[in-house]
Amino acid sequence: MKLHIRKTGYILSVIALLGVASSCTKLDETIYSDLYKDNFYKSKTEVMQAALRPMTHLQSWIAPIRGDGYYYHAELSSDQLAWPQKGRHAYDNGDHIRQHYHTWTDNEGRMRNAWAGMWTGVGYCNAAITDIEKLNYQSIGMTEAEVKTVLAELHVLRAFHYMKLVDLWGNIPIVTKVADPLNPPTAPRKEVFAFIKSELETFVPQLQPYAEPLIGRIGQTAGYAMLADLYLNAEKWAGTPMWDECIAACDKIMGGTAGGLGGAPKLAPNLLQTFANTNRTAPEALFQYAYSLKGGFVWDWIILMGFANMSPALDVGYVGNNAYVVTPPAFNAYAENDLRKKEWFLFGPQYKYGTTEPILGTEEYNNKPFIYVNTIRRESEGDLTSEGGMTKGEENSGARFNKYKTGRLNDPNYRENNFMIYRLTEIYFDKAEAIMRKNGGQATAEAVALINESRKRAFTDADWTNAAYTTSTLTMDELLAERGREFIFEGKRRTDIIRFGKFIKGTWWDHTATNDPNKEIYPIPSTQLANNPNLKQNPGY
Repeated sequence: MKLHIRKTGYILSVIALLGVASSCTKLDETIYSDLYKDNFYKSKTEVMQAALRPMTHLQSWIAPIRGDGYYYHAELSSDQLAWPQKGRHAYDNGDHIRQHYHTWTDNEGRMRNAWAGMWTGVGYCNAAITDIEKLNYQSIGMTEAEVKTVLAELHVLRAFHYMKLVDLWGNIPIVTKVADPLNPPTAPRKEVFAFIKSELETFVPQLQPYAEPLIGRIGQTAGYAMLADLYLNAEKWAGTPMWDECIAACDKIMGGTAGGLGGAPKLAPNLLQTFANTNRTAPEALFQYAYSLKGGFVWDWIILMGFANMSPALDVGYVGNNAYVVTPPAFNAYAENDLRKKEWFLFGPQYKYGTTEPILGTEEYNNKPFIYVNTIRRESEGDLTSEGGMTKGEENSGARFNKYKTGRLNDPNYRENNFMIYRLTEIYFDKAEAIMRKNGGQATAEAVALINESRKRAFTDADWTNAAYTTSTLTMDELLAERGREFIFEGKRRTDIIRFGKFIKGTWWDHTATNDPNKEIYPIPSTQLANNPNLKQNPGY
């Protein structure tokens, strides 16, 4: 599904918001410099173009398509993924090393891009809400109910932006009008949380139940998933736990009252369905970003996730730049009989698709069989024992991404994958965690059943008896570990390990615990402080 936006000049001053510029990519738009909102909004189509403009922008920071944005910070500051230097490649001014070590500053270029991209999205939402609220909708053939639904989607999408902003930066401005005020002051994290909560609780019930016409838009399943997410993190973000509220939001989705593809959402029967190139109608989907190669709007995650060997190994037409890898402890966290270890990663010897002909290396292993290894060290130079490190990688260091399957070149659905922002499995995990936290961190039979429903897909029937959790084996630490195994590559990890108290206290692979609570939020970029004297820097920076 391609969201066509052909006219965007109706937004008079979106970029005035906090002095940022748009960071969208691949929007295939035409700018009409003489087109203003006074002669726009002449049809329902034009209203929908304005309403969907923030959605086209969303992909620029939420999905792993670039080396910045929310996803970059959510994963590369955490314990599962890293972007190490590999020989002569990927030092990149030490950007990724500082992420892994938690030694970033307020002058990080990638962080500035994330801030700019996310706030630009807020600006697009604000502009559309302001304009559509003033519409004489009867004159263009729209009903009050249609306009109410469009506005609800925009309010919920704006709240989603704010939820991710408050996750990364904590104390941020609350802005609901474009350039009003011109220099908005910083609001405390607790106050921003209350704003997000009010927006979601007000407008999520006004959304349409999720159904196929809403793919790539926001229905009630997306809204209640956001609420479950917000409530789950309420203790960390606002100081007050909201476990019962989280459970209630999860029940709205699990009970089917919020809609779903096929009538109600259902857990996928296997590990592949939700990430396949036919996942547009996957019944587990709650909120997805719609991409389509056929529509000319393809999801380019491969640039960061892959390497040149992907093309012959998978019989595809793309290659990557050898960026993200899985840290050795994260890969070791999967049991050998865990099917996710086989299905979701590229690992071991690489062969040309359908043959036993080895793919050859081009750097440290030039003209030698290419074998992904679960180490990040200079093995070509004789280092076979050290833990390695962020500056010691090679072309074959670390397991690689293979969770989303694009299909082969001759597949009629080649590269038609949508990106799953929320899926039903996460709701099962959210509810189980809320139940356990209410119970003093101890598992109940209900919590165990919820996690086992997901986990059993990762084991054969023969292995399941020993792999199933019980109330004694599903501890909080094990819940976090299983959450990591299940949601690897999905942009969730930083938030999870902060909530579990592991972000600043944890030591993993080449990262040593900082024990600095200020590192749980990023600094406001120095350029923004210079542009807006009313912004206040976060503590510790």
